Amino acid sequence: MSFLDNLFHDPKYQTTDPRKPDELDDLEIIISPDTRRENRMPPGQSRTKKWPVLDAHGTPDVDLEKWTFEIEGLVENPLKWSLDEFMQLPAVRVYADFHCVTRWSRLDNVWSGVSTREIARLAGVKPEAKFVLALAYDYGWSTNVPIEFFLKEDSLFAWAHDGQPIPPEHGGPVRLIIPQLYAWKSAKWVKGVRFLEQDQAGYWEEGGYHMRGVPWGPGDGERFRWS
Repeated sequence: MSFLDNLFHDPKYQTTDPRKPDELDDLEIIISPDTRRENRMPPGQSRTKKWPVLDAHGTPDVDLEKWTFEIEGLVENPLKWSLDEFMQLPAVRVYADFHCVTRWSRLDNVWSGVSTREIARLAGVKPEAKFVLALAYDYGWSTNVPIEFFLKEDSLFAWAHDGQPIPPEHGGPVRLIIPQLYAWKSAKWVKGVRFLEQDQAGYWEEGGYHMRGVPWGPGDGERFRWS
């Protein structure tokens, strides 16, 4: 089988143009607002039809039997779920684009999982919480998210992508998805979140990446702290 045969038999390879939100036939799906832009490509980005794999340390070995998700920090009700318990929480579907700071964008994605708003509601987030630190099984990896982006309607903890379970190399069994920020904020292999009053840099932020990371920011987007 040739390279091109392998490429076009990739089930995640996109062979058509991205759909427009009004072309979807799912009345219950949440539409990420950036998909409604006339030009869905942020400055400096190029569309990929594949789903590239990028991470800091490689795919960790996550024991699904021991997997837990914890909510801690500035909340009234610290919570902890097993994977089975987490999968039983109310589910949503989100139609969104996905922008990597390395300058590729994968348009036209459908994510399924638990709304971040539902997680915050169950935990009873305190008013003084202004930031969220997402914690991952990726050897202590973390990333910070302003709470206003964490609580956007299109943000969720996803366990499925385009109707299929998220594979390990893409962050399964559960990953955070924050469509309105660069994809490094969408933590893979997530194991919990901590609500904070003060911002706290995560792995890439400590290395100079932007503390917020809006792709549609001024100029070339919020890629780095000095940009």
